[in-house]
Amino acid sequence: MTRALRSVASAVLIVLACILVPVSVLTVWVHDIVLDTDRYVATMKPLANDPAIEAAAEKRIVHAVDVRVDGKEITAEIAAWLQSQGLPPRAAKAVKGLAPQLDSAVNSAAEKVANRFVESDRFEKVWVTANRAAHTAVVHALTGKGRGAVGVSEGTVTLDVGEAVEQVKKDLVDAGLEPAAKIPDVNKKMVLFQSEELKRVQGAAHALDVLGNWLPIFTVVLAAGGVLLAHRRRRALAKTALGAAFACLVVAIVLVIARRYYLDHLPPQVQSKDAAAAIFDILVRFLRVALRTAIVLGIVIALGAYFIGPGRLPRATRSTAERGADSAAGWWGGHGIDTGPVGTWTEAHRKWLTLGALLIVALLFALWNHPTVLTVLLLVLILLAVLAVIALLAADGRRRARPAGTSGGAAAGTPGGV
Repeated sequence: MTRALRSVASAVLIVLACILVPVSVLTVWVHDIVLDTDRYVATMKPLANDPAIEAAAEKRIVHAVDVRVDGKEITAEIAAWLQSQGLPPRAAKAVKGLAPQLDSAVNSAAEKVANRFVESDRFEKVWVTANRAAHTAVVHALTGKGRGAVGVSEGTVTLDVGEAVEQVKKDLVDAGLEPAAKIPDVNKKMVLFQSEELKRVQGAAHALDVLGNWLPIFTVVLAAGGVLLAHRRRRALAKTALGAAFACLVVAIVLVIARRYYLDHLPPQVQSKDAAAAIFDILVRFLRVALRTAIVLGIVIALGAYFIGPGRLPRATRSTAERGADSAAGWWGGHGIDTGPVGTWTEAHRKWLTLGALLIVALLFALWNHPTVLTVLLLVLILLAVLAVIALLAADGRRRARPAGTSGGAAAGTPGGV
């Protein structure tokens, strides 16, 4: 393969890899997080105590258990009976005038019972049970197959709060409001969100779900191929990492814009803008974390590629680190501490030990279940600690190998054995 052809192939592979990194993040979110029942339920559970969700659920439950008591009819019947028992007409008319107060009292009772229920632990249990039972429907909401407590139809996603309504009806009856027992079946669905673009999102989500776990692996292979084909692999690695980080940053910005646009264009069917915002935020929380993690990881890799390069700052940094390691080895050597053959062997195999440490850390990151920014920083600290130990052992090996009376350290341009 000619030099020009290799350069073109490398550039194409690197660009494709950078574009596919945020797509891979979306794939993991859809396939591994949304499809994980326990993780989904754990994600949705805090919403049961969210004030916006409580207010929306209370409003919907009160509406669903609307006690259909005709105040005028009841007061008229009471007035007629009292009048038949000798009550003066004027007093009977006053009884009829109590109809609005009766309606208000009934509504107030329903609101109080609903409020107590929503703020109790029972609502959290109902919420968790409904979400767990409806998990399959929630997952397939992105593919247009809603069923169970969660329904998807014509771009609208709803949650059936039927169990909560039935419990509130029982509480009303127990509180002495007998007409609540005769509440007819009504629409008990709470609209979670609605969007005309849901069908398009469903198509994209279905494609991501089909790709499953293979897209991230394919993306890594493309990136590795692009770096290996490049003539300046260190620079290619840095550009790939920064390009992937930038692509994830773009997606994160688009997510912020999409959230604002969605909340600014909520249809009338959505009962609460705050509740819609809470649900949107909780559903994409892990997606945001994954995007931030990918951005930080890209920056860390780019910095690592830079500091093993021939630049003035990398050379000065490595030289300072080597002199520090040599000083530490000289100090403990002067106090009778000797690493023996371990230091000599480490100095002789330092390059391979460093590469091994890098591969092990990379493997730990790949096997980490849902890594975060803290995961990346923790692994970086572990890697730096391991490299420091290797540098100290290698420095003692160099000290033991030097003839007595000589001194010195690694040359300024020594890339730390890498």
